[in-house]
Amino acid sequence: MRFPDLSRDEMDEAQRRVADEAVAGKRGRVPAPLRAWLHSPELGARAQRLGEFCRYDTVLGPRYSELAILLVARTWTSHYEWYAHKRDGLKAGLEPAIIDAIARRAPPEFGADEKGRAVYDYVTNLLRMHAVPDDIHARAVTHLTVRGVVDLVGLLGYYTLVAMTLNAFEIGLPEGEAPELTP
Repeated sequence: MRFPDLSRDEMDEAQRRVADEAVAGKRGRVPAPLRAWLHSPELGARAQRLGEFCRYDTVLGPRYSELAILLVARTWTSHYEWYAHKRDGLKAGLEPAIIDAIARRAPPEFGADEKGRAVYDYVTNLLRMHAVPDDIHARAVTHLTVRGVVDLVGLLGYYTLVAMTLNAFEIGLPEGEAPELTP
């Protein structure tokens, strides 16, 4: 990391409050990007709460949330984000072939999973083209609902912030882990 992790003793009151909130929440720990955000406790507090919602409480469900997060991780070649969410994606039911295709930057096969295809098409268009064509947007609304599409865009924004934080501050993989993504 580009600056030292703060031990609990090094944290001021605001930093301890943010760290404690994360540990007491659904994560049960201080997530990797919060290690950097603690240096700006107000940002950390707000991002941590948004992250908890994006990770656990959207209408997308774990399978489609993890699909979107892996697409963000691949877009940014964010090794830590990929490391954490590949495991979560497998637990959520994403097939290894879909995850492998994303890692190779190849279009995955979704078979009859129209919702997965809608998420993939929406996310890849927004991340690559910075826009979503009308037909892809309409298909996403059909499969995800309006709320689901709003939650999806919020999730993409949050996990882009996470990827940028992890990359900018060089928050590395846990000891013994090697990067799986190529540039």
